[in-house]
Amino acid sequence: MVWKLSRVLLPWGVLGAFALAGCQVDLSLGGVDSSTTSSSVGGSGGSGGSGGSGGTGGIDASVTVSSSSVSTGTGGWDPPEFTPDKVDLLFVVDNSGSMGDKQDVLRLALAEFVSGITNPPCVDSSGSPANEQPASGLSACPEGSSRARTPVHDMHIGVISSSLGGHGSSACPRNISPSNADMAHLLARSDPSVIVNDLPTYLDRGFLVWDANGSHSPAGDSDPVTLTTKLDNIVQGVGQAGCGFEAPLESFYRFLVDPEPYQALTLQGDIAVPAGLDQTVLQQRKDFLRPDSLLLIVMLSDENDCSIREEGRNYLVAETRNGFRLWRPRSECATNPNDPCCRSCSQNQDGCPEDPACTGPDGFPARLSAAEDPVNLRCWDQKRRFGFDFLYPIERYTRALSSPTVALRNGDMAPNPIFSDLDPSDDNTRTRGPQHVIFTGIVGVPWQDLARQNALGEPDLVDGLDAEGNPVGGLKSAGELDAPVAGGFDSTWEIILGDPANHVAPADPFMIESMAPRSGANPITGDEPVHPDATGWNAINGREYTIPTGSSGDLQYACTFNLPITRSCDDAVQSCDCRPVAVHPIDSPLCMPEGTNDRADPLPRTTTQVGAKAYPSIRELQLIRSLGEQGIAGSICPAQVADTSYGYRPIMHAVLDRLSSAL
Repeated sequence: MVWKLSRVLLPWGVLGAFALAGCQVDLSLGGVDSSTTSSSVGGSGGSGGSGGSGGTGGIDASVTVSSSSVSTGTGGWDPPEFTPDKVDLLFVVDNSGSMGDKQDVLRLALAEFVSGITNPPCVDSSGSPANEQPASGLSACPEGSSRARTPVHDMHIGVISSSLGGHGSSACPRNISPSNADMAHLLARSDPSVIVNDLPTYLDRGFLVWDANGSHSPAGDSDPVTLTTKLDNIVQGVGQAGCGFEAPLESFYRFLVDPEPYQALTLQGDIAVPAGLDQTVLQQRKDFLRPDSLLLIVMLSDENDCSIREEGRNYLVAETRNGFRLWRPRSECATNPNDPCCRSCSQNQDGCPEDPACTGPDGFPARLSAAEDPVNLRCWDQKRRFGFDFLYPIERYTRALSSPTVALRNGDMAPNPIFSDLDPSDDNTRTRGPQHVIFTGIVGVPWQDLARQNALGEPDLVDGLDAEGNPVGGLKSAGELDAPVAGGFDSTWEIILGDPANHVAPADPFMIESMAPRSGANPITGDEPVHPDATGWNAINGREYTIPTGSSGDLQYACTFNLPITRSCDDAVQSCDCRPVAVHPIDSPLCMPEGTNDRADPLPRTTTQVGAKAYPSIRELQLIRSLGEQGIAGSICPAQVADTSYGYRPIMHAVLDRLSSAL
């Protein structure tokens, strides 16, 4: 059998204007976001598929679109000051393979999270819960106590997925799985195979309404149990049959921000061109997003974001049909991806020395082999591996959550819908500022890196010390993440991110994206990655594993956690991480050891899955860091799921703490 990972990308479908095998394909990234380097046609193109004739085209990295008119942050803008009395809560849930177990952990925390927003506890002057608690957020606290935060009586709750289709390529077609291309439409389906929403939502608008006072017409839900049950069903229906090119960042941007969400991405020749307007997105945004609410975004993803630019020939990075492979990078990319001559071999090479490795045996720009370009890793380390970055820059999303204007397709600036009144016809004209937007990422990073540390310097979600030395437990705040860390580190960000812009790796080896086994030690816990051939086990990702040669590609894990219920992968379910592999023995830390073998033994494992995993979510963490106090970072690998005080509850508590100062 052919071995396929749970992240495998289905390569079937019709490419459109041309077939990739046996024809010339030129690479160019024209029309990119106005804050980034764009490109124009020029130079010689590469050969496509199994051969082909020469042609013109390629990437010209010398053309830069000015970003002088783009505002980041609040410079020159005086955001309005007020305290919101309502919340719009958007869940962005990764629905690619192997996400089901994380969605289940999220569902376990929903009831407590909703209660913490709608009926926060009453506490005494010391912060201890009162002996008696009110039945609802409309009731008064017992004498001598007050609410930990203001109860929310009016809330919209929506859910979208990470799947935006193939971004113009033939990957992730709807006819294979309807949820491959959810296109940031609000989801309320009972099953990922359902094409249209079939679960109850407010006026069939795709989202839920918490309406404690009955102020809506018609009234929304006022029973928290009913609301939580509906939300639980919606999250379950997101499923894990979506596109492996997961784009959670672009999904939230498309739903909340994009002034021109395209209706279709069509190929004109070999250029992807956005066309039309997605009226469903625009109407759902208008219905969901109030101008003066506190906007809370909660993102759940176990991989690095892969938001591919949706114009020009960027879609080629997602193309897998007919064995399509990308072009080689110039040799400079291996040592310095920021070198001006680090380019794709298909680009214009003006100003750079001749690179013999760039010419293939057919005389055209050389292409990578299947082993060098596994389809599952097209979004990994692109500049070094391909000589070009095909993804939207993180600044696009920082600006989306902090600036009053965003770029249109033609580069002109337009009002940002998040900070605008989308329905001027009503009497609600007050608009939010960046301080009314909170972004939470439950992503691939060891929880040990984010937890506060106790007096012994150990990560401790129960007794970890805050900045004032109080044993409050939980996760580091934005200020604490920015603070120096023992060992000579400027901040926690240096440990989990490094400096991505300059290709400096994180200090934590578990946060380094790599196919090969890694080495080093976690600066906080001292845990070291265990080589597949060695005996040992660590508390962060268990151990490294062997990625078979010739597979569709995978990376080592940032973190793992134990599943509450084991499952058999003998039926080769696509989303099961311990599927039998022909010829290759299984040695993943997610799989149960054979017989009496210990989990630390470097021996083959069974097809019974006992753990779940996540990969380093570098781009999501970059966004969280850039947002400062607006951002909250949490690990998708919980410390444990057996105890009701763990799971994703520490993350939800961090969100509730942030709401205490925002409402």
